[in-house]
This record gives sequence, structure tokens and C-alpha cells, in this order.
Amino acid sequence: MKVGYMQSRRILLLIFAGITIMAVVMVVVLLRITRIEEDELGQPVVIPTLPQQVSGANDDPLESDQHWLMPDSELINSPTAVGFDVESFIRGSYLASFEQEYQKENFTGLAMVERTAIGHSIHPKLLLALIEYQSGWVSAKNEAQLRHASGIGLENSPHEGFYQELYWAADRLAYGYYARRVGALNSVGLRDGGMVSLPEGMNAGSAAVFYFFSLVCDTPCWAEAIEDNGFANTYLAMFGDPYDVAIEPLLPPDLQQPAMQLPFERGVIWSFTGGPHPAWGNGSAWAGLDFAPPKEVLGCVPSDEWIVAVADGSIVRSELGLVIQDLDGDGIEQTGWAVLYFHVATENRIAAGTKVRAGDRIGYPSCEGGFSTGTHLHIARKYNGEWIPADQDIPFNLDGWISSGTGSSYNGILQKNGQSVEAVDRPDEKNQIGR
Repeated sequence: MKVGYMQSRRILLLIFAGITIMAVVMVVVLLRITRIEEDELGQPVVIPTLPQQVSGANDDPLESDQHWLMPDSELINSPTAVGFDVESFIRGSYLASFEQEYQKENFTGLAMVERTAIGHSIHPKLLLALIEYQSGWVSAKNEAQLRHASGIGLENSPHEGFYQELYWAADRLAYGYYARRVGALNSVGLRDGGMVSLPEGMNAGSAAVFYFFSLVCDTPCWAEAIEDNGFANTYLAMFGDPYDVAIEPLLPPDLQQPAMQLPFERGVIWSFTGGPHPAWGNGSAWAGLDFAPPKEVLGCVPSDEWIVAVADGSIVRSELGLVIQDLDGDGIEQTGWAVLYFHVATENRIAAGTKVRAGDRIGYPSCEGGFSTGTHLHIARKYNGEWIPADQDIPFNLDGWISSGTGSSYNGILQKNGQSVEAVDRPDEKNQIGR
């Protein structure tokens, strides 16, 4: 069997309870199980544990023949996405002609893909390849040519339309990626009860794709999707070998956060209301922190306290509820460090294209842009498109206040010179912080 761009020389045997040895599904994906025997009930038994990725004289993944399914930089909306024109690529397709009303606004297929890719920071090529593999919406010219009415290929979809399905897919891809990054995704469960262990050496981008298909597939469907003539072949036909353009590693091993200050003006006391939690949606890295301005009334009330830039840079996006600041000077969100300021009010919100210095005014905190129970700022960091957890190897450092988490979303502490501030979801003596 030809293995396509994966260039695999190892075999994965998926073992599912209740299936005899003759029914074991063999899928080429870079694993090797050295020996399988039957127990007294005729069930397949794996004798050794799954090995780690084999290393050789040449450990450079771009030079070896041990590629995984999808490099991290082609799963994340990374520097390799810069310049990719979604509009030109889908021109003339059913996806390009598709429109959907969402929250009283009309969106085209193009807008849905672009907004989902940039919001979740998932590579637009990956999203398009998934859409094509699952439904044929990219190659089809009209509805009659579709392989599936659902753009993501969901059976009995609980979602109300394609936009919601695409949002869900991107969120689940993000979950698979970031869970793998922190060692929390070591196996995937299929829809018919099958379980597949992931090898220690598998990268996060590949694990995310495996995880996505586990959510929409039973055993035969999953096996077909991840073998060389499945999703990988669709991606290869659309965009070529992803390893030809991959950036590895996506995060430099010596990466450090540049100097950043607290995102509010000197002399004003804010509340630290949210420790590490998802940067975007539910599935992304716990890269976000929340701060609420001083106020006498809880809830979504106007505030005239300013959010300020945490560092020098330029504003690359300014739209409903959010501002994105680029810190490396190239004006591109997917390269280097970028900062998300979320729930920024429309009134007096800084314009895209503005160059700022640390401490310059960004806008007012609000509830705009997404679900919120109270006026606040949600802030998060990205590097090369990847959300950076607020409490892992590169914790948030704001004026020397270092973020740490507790393992529970939204709980956390900021510490500086022996002082600590605890995240509490309302004004409290434990969470008061100022510059």
C-alpha cells in the first residue's frame, strides 16, 4: 500500500473488544506493534506496549521518513497560512456560493471559513481539506454534486447550520491539539465504542486530526479517514505535501515572552476575575486571563476605564468585541507574538493600522463580542498562531506578576515579590490589582 506524504514504515493495528483477530483493522499511520496473539476467548491481545517514535542518526523530522499525519504548523493558523487566498481557492465551488443567516447577519461560505480560521487560529487549508473530505463542498459546483448535505459530514447534526458545524469542528481540532500539547490526550474513543491509544511520539497536529475523526466516525469510517488514501490523500491533492512548507518546531525551544505590563492605567485598581481558561471557544489552550474594571454594579454595564496596550506594537485587527495587537513589527497576526484583547467596547475602540506604545489606550471593557455575564477584559497571547497557555512553560508575566493555574478553568493566582492575587469572579479583597 502506498503511504502518500506520510512515508510510513510502521503499522497501527487497531484492537477493539469483541472483534476477532481476523477482523482487526490495519491502518498505516506510523505505529508498529511487534506481535499479536489470541487469548483463550479468541480475542486479539497486544503483547508489547506501543513504542515511542523511533529515532535514528538523523532526528530532523523534515529529513527523516517518519512523518506523522499533519505537522503542527499546518493545523495551526501559522506563518504558512500567510498569503493563502481562500477566496481564490474556492471560487466557483458550492462552498463559495453558500450563504447562511447567523445572529441576524448573512454570511457567505468564504466569510465563515475565514472567520473560523482566524478566530480559532486553525489553518484555513486544514479546514478546507476537512470540508472537502467530509462533504465535497469545495470541489462541487452545485448542490447535486455534494457527497453530504452537511459541510462537515455530520449525521443527525445537533448544530443549526454550516457555520455552527464549522465552529464546532475548529473548536474540537483545537481541543485535540492543545490537549495533546499538555499530555492530556493519549487515546481517542470512537463512536461505536472503539478505543485507540496514541503513541508517545505523535505530534499535536496529527493527534488533533485523529481526535476530530473519532468524534464523527465509527471504526470503519475512522480507519478509512486516517489511512493514506483517506484524508491525507485529499489534503495532498488540494495543497501538496504539508511537510514541504512545515515550520518545525512551531514554537522555538528557547521562546520567551517579551516584556508586558498590566493592561490598564496606572493608579486604577482592577479585579483579577479569571485565571487560565480557554483563549477562544472551549477547546483552545488555557491562554486567557480576565480583568474587570472598578464598578459599583455587577453585570454588563458601561465602563469608562481604559484598557491599555501591554507592549509596543501595531493593531492588525479591530472589530466587534476584539482587538489584535502584533508585537514583532511585521503587521501580521500569524507570525511572532500577538495579543488578543477581547470584550472591547465599540465606543472609542482603537482602529486597525494604529501603531501603539505600551500603555497607549486600546478601548473600554465591555460584554461585546461573545457571551459574558459582566463587563471585563479577556486577554490572551499567541506565538506563530499558537495560543500560549497562561500557566505553563511561558506563563503570563505582566509587570512582574506571574500567572499560575490550579488545574481548574478560571481559577488561578498572580504572584509578584511574595505577594499574590487570587482570581475571584467578582470584586473581592483577594483579587484587587493595580500598577
